Amino acid sequence: MNVPRLAYYPGCSGQGSSREYDLSTRVMCADMDLELIDIPDWSCCGATPAHAVDHLLSASLVARNMAIAEEMGVSGIVTPCPSCLKNFKSTQRRMRRPDFHAAVEKLLGRSLRADLPVMSVLQVVAEQGVRTLPDRIKNPLTGLKVVPYYGCLMNRPPDVMAFDDPENPMALDNLLLALGAEVLPFPLKVECCGASLGVTKRQIVMRLSGRILDCAETMGAQAVVTACPMCQMNLDMRQAQVNRANQSNHHIPVFYYSQLIGLATGLDDRQIGLERLCVSPRPVLASLNGENREARS
Repeated sequence: MNVPRLAYYPGCSGQGSSREYDLSTRVMCADMDLELIDIPDWSCCGATPAHAVDHLLSASLVARNMAIAEEMGVSGIVTPCPSCLKNFKSTQRRMRRPDFHAAVEKLLGRSLRADLPVMSVLQVVAEQGVRTLPDRIKNPLTGLKVVPYYGCLMNRPPDVMAFDDPENPMALDNLLLALGAEVLPFPLKVECCGASLGVTKRQIVMRLSGRILDCAETMGAQAVVTACPMCQMNLDMRQAQVNRANQSNHHIPVFYYSQLIGLATGLDDRQIGLERLCVSPRPVLASLNGENREARS
């Protein structure tokens, strides 16, 4: 079997606030025989605000990483973060204009193809890794009721992201079904959680994230599953703030999908960073199949 060699861009949050996402992504991909090779000396892609300040400088931040990846002899670039993914794909789109492409190359002082395929890790797992997933499952997530939350960037705008349905994506749903979980209908699966407005306009995040948690609870979910560091932070780390702001009483664990794949395939809890979740998943996990997972913590 030919293992695809993929340049891995972890993103800044993967080294800090979403460390558990990076950890679980790496061990999940290794277990699925997907070879991730870190882009050496990678740098920030500009995150959320850079493109709002200067399109050329923002694109050049991304293009520097692309140029390094092009020298690695890989078949593509992958990142777990939808915000990073959007910046990479938007930069490639802008660089179709010869004048913009030339301006970026001049700023970087190097030539650049900017034609390597760029995908989310979720897309690679859904399209390639999922083929081997059924044979790897040791602890099916039978009895776990979840709602898949994609967030507003993973699949949109559709002409840029080019992955799954922009209004009703199913890649995450299908992965969770393959793990044995009960996937509940979730009408807010692509609604915004407020993203980085948690810093500047917290009340917006309290309202939008509150709607998502309210809907998850109404649907009967025991957990929310996401593929976005910003979404996970707003729904998990800020859940107590949301409760105070909205007079609610949510206590819903918010997993990264990579963590649940790790659980189902028998990876150790510490390998996938379960202890880093703010809302403890232990009560929910302990009830699965009558197995007390507390002993593994």
